[in-house]
Amino acid sequence: MQPAAFVVSAFGDEIDDDLETQLRLLREISIGSLEFRSAWGKNVLNLSDSDVLEVVRLCQAFGISVSCIGSPIGKSAVTDPIELELANLSRIISISKSLGCRQIRIFSFYPPPEADEDQLDRLVDIAAARLERLAELASRHDVVLLLENEKGIIGDSPQRCFALMRRVGSPYLRFLWDPANFVQVKAAPLMRDGWPPLAEYVSYIHIKDAHLSDGTVCAAGEGDGQLPELLIALIEQGYQGVLALEPHLASAGPRGGFSGPEGMRYAVKKLRELLRSVGGLEQAAGSG
Repeated sequence: MQPAAFVVSAFGDEIDDDLETQLRLLREISIGSLEFRSAWGKNVLNLSDSDVLEVVRLCQAFGISVSCIGSPIGKSAVTDPIELELANLSRIISISKSLGCRQIRIFSFYPPPEADEDQLDRLVDIAAARLERLAELASRHDVVLLLENEKGIIGDSPQRCFALMRRVGSPYLRFLWDPANFVQVKAAPLMRDGWPPLAEYVSYIHIKDAHLSDGTVCAAGEGDGQLPELLIALIEQGYQGVLALEPHLASAGPRGGFSGPEGMRYAVKKLRELLRSVGGLEQAAGSG
């Protein structure tokens, strides 16, 4: 088994709305990968073709690759026609190909506002059938969808996320582990109860942490997301992949968060400290 190697990426729009400002800071702090969610105040789904060409130009100019498209696919009601999300995904796939990226982050749909735990469990099969449609489209274009856990959607708890992944069972749908989002739904102890069933599906990691007491977001290692234990588990399984910083240190909401330049610098510092403390190897920017 190869030793684990981590590529550190970051959500550029946590730094600034302006893409050039995002990329300039990422290069300054030796991060060679961008998780691309928005630029110039526009979500990736709303970018024009000329906007996409400018993204390509700037990324090439700064020597920064796109590790994942942070799409909003699946942040829609589970009762909405799936054809709307298939059309949106088709557009995102087109953008991903322009950016030389095969990975697209998605979600597992909003339940009705009044849904309780039993209703959420019953909605898993419906959500999974919709995810199957999305994964089938992804398979035709050889891109990989990354299903992220998040509070307020059907795939919020480790148990429902596992049920979704097992039900779909497609190599074109993998799992994106976000420890802070699990903490915010009171999944604890996370690595003991949540990690074992999902580990085989995990292909991507978001790095942010949160406090169980009130759900507030914090830098890696400062909350209850068990980031050191997560990194150790990834090292033990020889993980070769991305750690994408999504710090949310200044603000957080259902459509994204913000940290500002200094918040991102601090988040990077804390992650690198954690990596060193557990013997994790960060792959150099631009390598591999």
